[in-house]
Amino acid sequence: MLKLTYSVRHYFEKHGFYVSSRFADRLGLRAKNVRLFFIYLSFATVGLGFAVYITMAFLLHLKDLFYTKRSSVFDL
Repeated sequence: MLKLTYSVRHYFEKHGFYVSSRFADRLGLRAKNVRLFFIYLSFATVGLGFAVYITMAFLLHLKDLFYTKRSSVFDL
């Protein structure tokens, strides 16, 4: 069980979605404060904060797929 926990933790640390960092940059806050907000929201609403975080990660990933910076024809 402990090995499974470490492998899940390693996966999320390696393939993080940077939701809190990107959200903090957009709002002009520190990422640490945004992470704490999600943690407190998760405890206060029994997991709703985690659902919001995962939803935001999914939406940011979709945004990145559609709005990737294309190289210009003149850069070739």
